[in-house]
Amino acid sequence: MVERSVSLVLPAYNEEKAIEQSLKNITGFMEQNFSDFEIIVVNDASTDRTAEEVSKFNNVKLVSHPYNKGNGSAVRTGIRNAKKEFVVMMDADGQHDIADIVKITELLGIYDCVVGARTESSDSSFHRNAANKFYNWLATYVTNIRIEDLTSGYRGFRTSVIKKFLYMFPNGFSYPTTSTLAIIKAGYNIKYCPIHAKKRIGKSKIKLLRDGFRFLLIIIKIAMLFSPLKVFLPVSLVFFFGGLAHMAYKIFWISGRYSQFSIFLISVGVIIFLIGLLSEQISTLRYDKVEED
Repeated sequence: MVERSVSLVLPAYNEEKAIEQSLKNITGFMEQNFSDFEIIVVNDASTDRTAEEVSKFNNVKLVSHPYNKGNGSAVRTGIRNAKKEFVVMMDADGQHDIADIVKITELLGIYDCVVGARTESSDSSFHRNAANKFYNWLATYVTNIRIEDLTSGYRGFRTSVIKKFLYMFPNGFSYPTTSTLAIIKAGYNIKYCPIHAKKRIGKSKIKLLRDGFRFLLIIIKIAMLFSPLKVFLPVSLVFFFGGLAHMAYKIFWISGRYSQFSIFLISVGVIIFLIGLLSEQISTLRYDKVEED
């Protein structure tokens, strides 16, 4: 029996094909392995029988949105309703193995955030794996910490910690990105736990081009919030050294004197760097305020 006080949150939208079997597996496993737990399903205004299927389970708390808000909003609602010391999120579509929650919750006694990192044996398409590797690389650059799985929806937190950052969660599918970077930037401890993700039941709500571009924009926006100098510095260096190269070209190969355009490029590079430096200080102050709250 696992000695952890755990709230398990499942955001659900049109999951009638998977939710009943998923909850049968989840409730049976939790009753056998956990002494103190609650299961919360957030129905994001499904248009099918998702709510009716969840209502069959007396030991599952159902919270319904009056209209569709998005996956991130459903997660936010679930965490707000969580009453236990730790909160774990997993998908309701059957791709996550409930048995992995034991590994995640055991590590939560040491770490503030534990992410289920999908292994290469997980059932996922080539283009999605390639996109995830790119996102992981970009997030690693922003945080200076190796990110093994930025977009995994199977993750656990110390409830008191993650509630500090709920206001940052977007309504869409990218709350894992936001929560990962927020936890790292605030100096909390994060750990990756290898899991195997199965092929989901039903059709995925994520579209490669539409949501892939949104993920990229969100990572850039979050980088600007958490570590803006990581964005401003490369841009400033491009302008600064571009100006120096143009100056050298004009002096040594063309006219023997530099042009105003060279000075303009160098000046823009310096200004962008100073803006990035100021943004970095503002970002640090924001996190000091979060810690105080």
